Amino acid sequence: MDFTFTEEQQAAVEAAEAVFSDVAPDRAPSPALTPGAVAEDIDRQLWNELARTDLLGLTLSPDHGGAGLDPIALCLVLRESAKVLARVPLLESCAVATAVQRYGGSALAAELLPRAGRGELILTVGANGRSGHDPAELAVTARPYRENGENGASAEGSGWVLDGVQSAVPWAQAADWIAIPAHTAGGRTVLALLPRTRDGVTLADQVSTSGERLAEVRLDGARVEAHELIAAPGCWEWLRSLLTTGTCALALGLGERVLAMTAEYTGRREQFGFPIATFQAVAVQAADRYIDLRAMEATLWQAAWRISSDAGGPLPTAADVAVAKIWASDGVRRVVQTAQHLHGGFGADTDYPLHRFHAWAKQIELSLGPAAAHEEALGDLLAAHPLG
Repeated sequence: MDFTFTEEQQAAVEAAEAVFSDVAPDRAPSPALTPGAVAEDIDRQLWNELARTDLLGLTLSPDHGGAGLDPIALCLVLRESAKVLARVPLLESCAVATAVQRYGGSALAAELLPRAGRGELILTVGANGRSGHDPAELAVTARPYRENGENGASAEGSGWVLDGVQSAVPWAQAADWIAIPAHTAGGRTVLALLPRTRDGVTLADQVSTSGERLAEVRLDGARVEAHELIAAPGCWEWLRSLLTTGTCALALGLGERVLAMTAEYTGRREQFGFPIATFQAVAVQAADRYIDLRAMEATLWQAAWRISSDAGGPLPTAADVAVAKIWASDGVRRVVQTAQHLHGGFGADTDYPLHRFHAWAKQIELSLGPAAAHEEALGDLLAAHPLG
């Protein structure tokens, strides 16, 4: 496979490295020492710096003030962000903006995208449904409503009403607009975008494994105007795939940073007068985790390429996304577990950042779901699309 990136994509990585070089993973209180959320807000300083360097409009077209790059470039930047545990909704905001650009109407795009690219508007999305186990689009219903004219006669309205719950919505308290997948009475899946402060929208605080704020977003008769609802076929499926692939990019970046920390520690920690990195048992475990990361990388870029290019293949894009999830979910867990083991007691010291990476890795693993479930989904796709 050829994973050579374009000059524009490499330039995005260089810009991201420059921005994240000043970010320390311990910028927020430790989740191990904080009973609730580690902070009330996102890292606004970092968010403003991402906006200043045009990284928030990476996938937006020049018509909306963006760079016109593809989701591969976004995944490259997400990979760098995970190496410093960047506390910003980079994935959610950019993914929703890209979906609006791809599937939404011109009015919605004009209202949201230029401001999102400048960092003036934060977007997020409810992708976990009510419990995290059922499809997110089944947790919320969307039905059209009628407006009564002054004469009392009923006229067909152009709006929609949303009812339901989306749980564990990331960065919802800091977001300006929330994207909500929903289903209609006819069985269609739609994507609604509405301001966080709209009537009928209430947020209840939740806390992630990594100590970041999540929210249960409850919709009770929340109204959405016609231009705020995207009914284009495939919109939610495409956005969900991008969110998943972006999460795999976060897993890869986090795992690479953790393995680098492990190599540095085992290279200077001595036993019997030798660095423990020279011991065969240590080297073999580190080598196994390196193989995990290379597999995570290969499957990530395959999925990102399918999403970016709309290229066909013997299997749907969902199969490549499932394979990326299988490796990312299991791989990031194995990397941090091995890192904790090779660090010994030092890895549990809350003055050392490894425990933060462990908490974030666990949250990523939970977000992706168990590898066995993705293997079952991949098996179903193989059964439905026989090869050869």
